Amino acid sequence: MKKLAYIFITSLILVSCGGKDQSVENLLENGDLSAIKKKKAELSEQQNLLKNDIQKLNEYISKKEKNETALLVTIQQVNDSTFKHFVEVQGNVETDKNIILYPEYSGVLTNVYVEEGQKVTKGQRLAKIDDGGLASQVAQQETQTALAKTTFERRKRLWDQKIGSEIQYLEAKANYEASVDATRQLRSQLGKSIITAPFSGVVDNIIAEQGQVLNQGQSEVMRLVNLDDMYVEASVPENYIENIKKGTEVKVNLASIGKEYVGTVRQVGNYINPDNRTFTVQIEIPNKDGLVKPNLIATVKVNDYTSDTAITIPENILQENAQGDAIAFVFEKETDSTGVARKVLIETGYNYENEIEVKSGLKDGEFIIVEGAKSVRDGQKVTTRN
Repeated sequence: MKKLAYIFITSLILVSCGGKDQSVENLLENGDLSAIKKKKAELSEQQNLLKNDIQKLNEYISKKEKNETALLVTIQQVNDSTFKHFVEVQGNVETDKNIILYPEYSGVLTNVYVEEGQKVTKGQRLAKIDDGGLASQVAQQETQTALAKTTFERRKRLWDQKIGSEIQYLEAKANYEASVDATRQLRSQLGKSIITAPFSGVVDNIIAEQGQVLNQGQSEVMRLVNLDDMYVEASVPENYIENIKKGTEVKVNLASIGKEYVGTVRQVGNYINPDNRTFTVQIEIPNKDGLVKPNLIATVKVNDYTSDTAITIPENILQENAQGDAIAFVFEKETDSTGVARKVLIETGYNYENEIEVKSGLKDGEFIIVEGAKSVRDGQKVTTRN
């Protein structure tokens, strides 16, 4: 094409030059100055016209040559696969076994039987409060109960033999039962002077000091923590409530300790917080090495959408046309390494981690242009790098 254009232009110039030499010679022989000037003006105009034509031909030739040059691209085959979308929220590590122990009895803290960091079992004695003579009262009451029991048993034997009055028997029985109740109450009250572990765990912090006066239900004594039953609690926006249920897949990342766990939702809250329109979810996490601590910040990714036959493509290759439709370019193969780029309109779905779901517009097994997608044009020849 370029060679033919140059031949055409050269012929035009030769013809023009030939006419110009003859006419110029004739004009010069005649010596008519006005005719010579007129001829010069005509030749200048023809020269300008030829320059414009040559410029147009050059532009056309350049354009055709550019279109015929195959663009180097990278392609990728699309196939049906499993696509999962996750909603990301923040959460906190919690445990139901993280409590501060308070005394149930007022008095002086006389003994602390454990140390910070010590492992204890459920029911183990942790500390003792001075009972203020309550132990002596319990001993006296137990003596009275023993006497009331002996009296009741004798009255019962006599009554069984029809000896004595019924009122004496009933009084002895009532006295014994009342003494038993009084003893039980005193023992219960005395037991409150001993602080025991409500569950197995670790003594995290001893707050009160030996010799300190403690007030019932007010003074903090020590903190007891069990790190075996740990979970993450997170708040999820209410618009996800239909898609998140018990057993939903979850990814939990604890950046501060460099740990990531894959688990499931063990509990979904039944209450929507009116302040932020969220509901809570709980995810159980293992803690074999004891690194997971209460109140650690967690990044929680909850699976709210899954498709087992989804087509996904890199999100960054998508473009938009003038109407705002999403477009991509597919590779129509001609040879092993060359083909034509074809524009297709696609309907998109969820996007996650730089991949976007294609609802329609692409078929399983087709090839899309990845690298070079932003430079290619519809119908342009391309050659593949892969």
